[in-house]
Amino acid sequence: MSRTKTTVPEAKAAMDAFKYEVASEIGVPLKKGYNGDLTSAQNGSVGGYMVKKMIEAQERQMAGKAH
Repeated sequence: MSRTKTTVPEAKAAMDAFKYEVASEIGVPLKKGYNGDLTSAQNGSVGGYMVKKMIEAQERQMAGKAH
């Protein structure tokens, strides 16, 4: 369970779903509840990949609006 607060509370469920989707994509066995059995590298890779995907999505959106 994440201790990070969501800036937009209405987005919490979507962010949680995104987190598990990303973990699955990169092969990290993230589960709801306790994940203390995962390494910090595994947990960090989920967050890092989430940021990468969010930046890519924003860049695509910005490029579409630039025309």
